Amino acid sequence: MRRDVRPCLLFSANGLRKKAGYGILFSSFAVVRLYIFLFLRLKQRNIQPIFYRADIPAEYTFWEESPMSTAKAAASENPMGTRPVFRLLFSMAVPPILSMLIQSMYNIVDSIFVSRICEDALTAVSMAFPWQNIVIAIAVGFGVGINALLSRALGQKNAERVNQVAVNGLLLAGLSYLLVLVAGLIGIRAYMRTQTDIETIVNYGITYLNICILCSFGVFVEITFERFLQATGRTVYSMITQLTGAITNIVLDPILIFGLLGFPKLGIAGAAWATVIGQCVGAVVAVTLNHFKNPEVHLRLRHIRPNGRLMGEITAISIPSIIMSCISSLTCFVMNMILIAYSSTAVAVFGVYFKLQSFVFMPVFGLNNGMVPIIAYNYGAQKPERIHKTIRLGMVYAVAIMLVGLLVFQLIPKELLLMFDASDAMLEMGAPALRIMSLAFVFAGIGIVSGSACQAFGYSVYSMLISIARQIVVLIPAAYLLSLTGVLRSIWFAFPIAEIFSLILSLFFLRTTLKKTGMALPKAK
Repeated sequence: MRRDVRPCLLFSANGLRKKAGYGILFSSFAVVRLYIFLFLRLKQRNIQPIFYRADIPAEYTFWEESPMSTAKAAASENPMGTRPVFRLLFSMAVPPILSMLIQSMYNIVDSIFVSRICEDALTAVSMAFPWQNIVIAIAVGFGVGINALLSRALGQKNAERVNQVAVNGLLLAGLSYLLVLVAGLIGIRAYMRTQTDIETIVNYGITYLNICILCSFGVFVEITFERFLQATGRTVYSMITQLTGAITNIVLDPILIFGLLGFPKLGIAGAAWATVIGQCVGAVVAVTLNHFKNPEVHLRLRHIRPNGRLMGEITAISIPSIIMSCISSLTCFVMNMILIAYSSTAVAVFGVYFKLQSFVFMPVFGLNNGMVPIIAYNYGAQKPERIHKTIRLGMVYAVAIMLVGLLVFQLIPKELLLMFDASDAMLEMGAPALRIMSLAFVFAGIGIVSGSACQAFGYSVYSMLISIARQIVVLIPAAYLLSLTGVLRSIWFAFPIAEIFSLILSLFFLRTTLKKTGMALPKAK
C-alpha cells in the first residue's frame, strides 16, 4: 500500500543539516587531500609527475619512475606497447576508477538530498533516470568510438588520423546535443505521464528533466574531451576533470536544494542545477587540460572540416554502445511501469538500487576505460599476448570489485536504504530486493569486461547483442512473468537470471572476436 506523502523534513534543528553537509564536504575534499598527499610523497622519492617534466614522454603515468635514460629508451614506443601489463593496467585504470567512484557518489548524494524533500520527489527522479541516462549514453557512446579509433591510430603512429578523429568526434558531440535538446523539448511531459498519473510526481520529474536536458551540452563536451585524454594515456587528467565536476555537484546540492548560504531554496530544481553546473565545470577543466597537456591531439577550429567517412566509422563503433545504454534506459522505464502497479514505493526502491549499484558498477566501467585503449593500441601494434594478459587481469579486477559490492548489499541492505530516509514500508520492501538483485554482480563483472574487449577491437555489435539479449530477451520478459505471481519479491530474481545468461553469451562473443581479429593465441601442444 502506498503511504501518504510525508512532510518534507529537510533538516531538523538538532544539527542534522550541519552533520550531513560537513560529512559530504569532508568526503569530497578527503579525496583531494589524498591525491595531493600521494603527489608530494612521490615527488620526494623523485618519481616525477609527467605534467611537470617537459622532457619526458607524455604517455607516462604520474606514479611511474621515469629517469632520463628510461625516457629516452621508451621514446620510440608508447608504454602501452612495452610496459608490463600488470603495472600498465593498474596505472591506466586507477584514475578512471577513482573518477567513476566520485561520479557515482554524487549520483547517490543527489538522491539522498532529494529523498529529504519527500518520497514523491525521490520517485520522480527515479522515473526521470531513464531519459537522463539516454543523454549520458549518447555522449559516452560516441566517446567509445572516439577512444577506440584514437587509440588505434596512436598504435599505428598515424598523427594525421589522430587529429581527424578528434575533430570529427567533437562535431558529432555537438550534433548529438542538438538532437537531445529537440527530443527533450518535445517529449518530456508525455514521457512522465506515461509512467504515472500522480500529478506531484509528474511535475517534479518535468522540472528536473527540463533543466538537465537544456544544459546537457556540458556532459557532451566533458565526456568527449575526457576520451581524448584517456586515448593518449593521460587518465590522471581525466580523473581530475571528473573529480572537479563531482565535487562541484556535491557541494552545490545542499546549497541549491535547501537554500543554504543565502541562496534561494530551489527544491528538486536545485538538484538538477547542481548536476548541470558540475558537468559544465568539468567540461571547462577537460578542455583546458587538453589544450595545455595533450599535444598529441591538436584541435584548430579554423581547420575543422567534416569527414563523412570518418564520422561514419566513429558512429559505427558508437551506435552499439549507445543502443546498449538506451536499452538499459528502456529496461528501467518498463520496470518502473511494472513496479508502479504495486506502489510508488516499489519504484523508489528500484531507483535507490540503481543509484547504489552504480557505486559498484562504476569502478568496473572505470577499469574498462583504462583497459580499452591498451587493447586497441596492442591490436594496432599486433601484440596478442599483451591483449590476452590485459583481458585476464581485467576480469580478475572486475570480479574482485563485484565481490566487495555483493558482500555490502548482503550484509547491510537496511543501512543502505536508511541513507535515503527510507520509511518502514520501504525498508521492508527494499532489504530483500537489494539482497536478491545483487546476486547478479559477479556474473555482470565478467560480462562487462568481455563486452568492452569486443568494443576495443571494433566489434561493438557483439556488446549490443549481449545487452539486447540480457535485457530485452531475458530480463524484461522474466520480470513480467514473475510479476504475474502477484508477489513483488519474485520480480527481483529476474536480474540474476538475466546476468547468468549474459555471461555465457559474452564469453562466446569474446572468443569469436579474438578469432576474427587474429588475436587468439595458438593452443598449447
